[in-house]
Amino acid sequence: MNDKTKYQRYDEAFKREAVGHWLVSGKSARQIASELGINEQSLKVWKQKFKQLPAGQVAPTLDALQTKNRRLQRERHRAQQQRDILKNT
Repeated sequence: MNDKTKYQRYDEAFKREAVGHWLVSGKSARQIASELGINEQSLKVWKQKFKQLPAGQVAPTLDALQTKNRRLQRERHRAQQQRDILKNT
């Protein structure tokens, strides 16, 4: 087997961080995979793997990250609205 056919191995911490970054960022899996230099399909497989674990084994849980992401998006939207109001006055 030559160097081009070897598979890259990632530890659990990297996989969790990659999935967490994807969920919190609001970016597509393709964008995150490109940023991290990993395969998009691997990222999707890791997400499914972590979703299937009991909640206590995923720190922080995917659901918690998704909830936080939605909350932060709402806060950002409100701040943008306030900024736009101030610009118009």
